[in-house]
Amino acid sequence: MGPRSDQQPGEVAPPGDFLPNLCTLQAVVALVLVGELLALALVVTDAGLQRFDWVQLGAVSFLVQWIVLSSAALLCPLRPFLRRQPPVLAGSLSYGLVLFIALVFLAAGQWMLAPGTETRWWGLLDGLLLAAIFAGIALRYFYLQQQLHNQQRSELEARIQALQSRIRPHFLFNSMNSIASLIETEPRVAEKVVEDLSDLFRASLAEPALVPVADELQLCRQYVRIEQLRLGPRLSLNWRIGEYPAGTLIPSLLVQPLLENAIYHGIQPRPEGGCIDVELSVRDHRLTLEVRNPLPAPGNSGRKTGNRVALENIRHRLVLHFGPSATCVAEPRDTLFITTISYPI
Repeated sequence: MGPRSDQQPGEVAPPGDFLPNLCTLQAVVALVLVGELLALALVVTDAGLQRFDWVQLGAVSFLVQWIVLSSAALLCPLRPFLRRQPPVLAGSLSYGLVLFIALVFLAAGQWMLAPGTETRWWGLLDGLLLAAIFAGIALRYFYLQQQLHNQQRSELEARIQALQSRIRPHFLFNSMNSIASLIETEPRVAEKVVEDLSDLFRASLAEPALVPVADELQLCRQYVRIEQLRLGPRLSLNWRIGEYPAGTLIPSLLVQPLLENAIYHGIQPRPEGGCIDVELSVRDHRLTLEVRNPLPAPGNSGRKTGNRVALENIRHRLVLHFGPSATCVAEPRDTLFITTISYPI
């Protein structure tokens, strides 16, 4: 198995961030809209609707947007530093930085509107007080939002780890029985099964991470070899692996549960067995992997809770690593049951 990757570009920020990333397009748009609403509220409060002044709105909007966007631009590169600080210190530094930026732009605004005149300290203090109130509310909101996100992500990763670490007890017992029966007659085959089984356990107990696609497919082949010892000629696989960019990653143990479901719910109930098709392709910067297996006879259908839990686990893991555009769809089609996963690369 190849080396595992830790934090990858497609993953969400690791737990411990003090503030969310304020430099994403979505965050910047939200900050601009909130800043504009704040400017509108300040002008309406000062002049009222009857004496509403569009020129005043433009000046206040210009000042507010400079303060908001400059604060976000400086807080973004400081996120790794703030993450390492105690929450009180990180909050104080963030708050102080925003107030300093507000003071600079308030003073610059006074000078631009009335160059050469004395600084109006009370006006400057009024503006700084308003900035302190709104900055405190905003930073508190961002902090609570990020802590909630961190907690949800930690809970999801713990759930994924628990599900990933779970190996069906009957699969383990069947594998051990196969090994025991092969030790005397075919010791080399038994040794190979032990190696394959140890690789599966190693992957199942490792931290959830992104691994090269080739490593995941190799692990799947090892799993299938073990199952073929039990099912014999009843189980066959057809691998259709298209070309994909070097270095393409996939969540560890994502494909193996799909094959496990296909075997236990599609192949095993059929006396004659069947063939599982695995097809991987890349198109328009998306990786798509499809697993197709024959449907069991109506009276032997085994697609129950275990299958739903496995698919829900896969959906959660895909969204965690690649965002909401990642999908996992499972549906019967004619005589086949087809599971398709797709995510951006």
